[in-house]
Amino acid sequence: MQLRRPDPAASGYLSLVLHAHLPFVRHPEYESFLEETWYFEAVTETYIPLLRVFERLLTDAVGFRLTVSLSPTLVAMFQDPLLQQRYLEHMDRLMRLAEREIERTRGDTSLRPLARMYHRLFTQSVATFRDYECDLSNGFRRFQKAGVLELITCAATHGYLPLLRGGPGAVRAQLQVAARAHERVFGAPAWGIWLPECGYYPGLEASLRDAGFGYFMLDTHGILNADVPPRHGVYAPLACSNGAVAFGRDPASSRQVWSAAEGYPGDADYREFHRDIGFDLDAEALAPFLAEGHPPFATGIKYYRVTGRGGEPKQPYRPEQALQKVAQHAAHFLQERQRQVAQVASRMDRPALILSPYDAELFGHWWFEGPQWLESLIRQIHVQEQLALVTPSDYLRRHPVLQRGTPSASSWGELGYSRYWLNEHNAWIYPHLHKAAQRMQSLARKHQKEPPGSLIHRALAQAARTLLLAQASDWAFMMKAQTTVEYAERRTRDHLARFHYLDQAVSNGAIDERKLGALETMDSIFPDMDFRVFLTSRESP
Repeated sequence: MQLRRPDPAASGYLSLVLHAHLPFVRHPEYESFLEETWYFEAVTETYIPLLRVFERLLTDAVGFRLTVSLSPTLVAMFQDPLLQQRYLEHMDRLMRLAEREIERTRGDTSLRPLARMYHRLFTQSVATFRDYECDLSNGFRRFQKAGVLELITCAATHGYLPLLRGGPGAVRAQLQVAARAHERVFGAPAWGIWLPECGYYPGLEASLRDAGFGYFMLDTHGILNADVPPRHGVYAPLACSNGAVAFGRDPASSRQVWSAAEGYPGDADYREFHRDIGFDLDAEALAPFLAEGHPPFATGIKYYRVTGRGGEPKQPYRPEQALQKVAQHAAHFLQERQRQVAQVASRMDRPALILSPYDAELFGHWWFEGPQWLESLIRQIHVQEQLALVTPSDYLRRHPVLQRGTPSASSWGELGYSRYWLNEHNAWIYPHLHKAAQRMQSLARKHQKEPPGSLIHRALAQAARTLLLAQASDWAFMMKAQTTVEYAERRTRDHLARFHYLDQAVSNGAIDERKLGALETMDSIFPDMDFRVFLTSRESP
């Protein structure tokens, strides 16, 4: 199949970057666990719909280039047999619920077609899941091989790097483990990396280069406040002194998709996210369709659109009207980007680059029509010549000569300088994480010649896994957001407690193989973990 490549004669470039990430929510110690539904929802509502978009585009020979960042924790969940089986069980319950809804809404001409729509969606999701052998990394690998996706990675457990550098070896471990995990699964190194929460500090680029990464993304002000004022603002990347390249987020394209006030997802014809039958219907009626012991939760069956502001009743969702808006909003987005590149063309010595990075979960989960919007946008770009879809590596191959400078410390989120990950709700975690990293480095130094397969080697590999899991930025985020705070605090404390248990077991020469095996079962991520990754690059074998 001959696909159209990005047009080198285009007057501007658009680089769409989707960051797919979830924390490692896997609890084999329970028959079922409510927080695992975060993953099941994202599979059904985001990852499978995106893969189906890519399938349709390939079938229709629509050439495109898209960058997708897959966090190592998410990929580990894709590949986990326990979660694969639990996903199928979850979907079986949802399909039975949708069948019940078809019957319950009999005679309701507004809601019954929607109940049928959800039953089709759930059925198709299971079929696609099975087509990829229940491992969605197979799907993303397929489109990487087809040349339409550039797959990049993230830090190992999405640790917030600016606040982990106080722990010796922590940043190095997050990056090196991520690089190895990505290459093991996808068969090729990741050229780029999505910095968790776009968190950057000057000097991080050295650790990125050591781990093999050539480029990374920052929020807008990280580029604009660089030590050398960038000639082209965020319309061209900045090369650091060691050659690692920083790309800056375009704020205008972000607002049109993200903003609650200005963004497309708030349109009244789109489906309402919050109104779900899991909360509307009687808990007793839902009980047969819930995993044992689970309270009602968002089922994904949502019958209403974004209406009801000002006390008005919500109106039923109309998929046909939503599809019309999808095409209109995709056309509007494309026109705005064409206008942008035309406006700055006279100030550029090369075609302008618009970098538009988004959390992948916006597409489908938070914004039901998001995958359809993305497909419409790609199809419309395919038939015009002014704007070309490129990945960051495409751009660097075409424009290897870049302005040099050092970006400023920055993040995205509240105030743009780490505020969301360091505040009165979560500051308590960092001294514990730093001390644990210091201890991990000492253990790695002392036992670096320990042969693989020995009890000590296994225990230290497990200590490294659980420390990386404790470092996930998700826990600090939840504490600040005041959502599932108890779970976030418990995950942090549990992983640190496991780490200290293993530390003492190794130090005292009293490793209980049965207990070690149980911990390896619970935190099974990174099967080829080398605990020596916490050593400095000079010490590393």
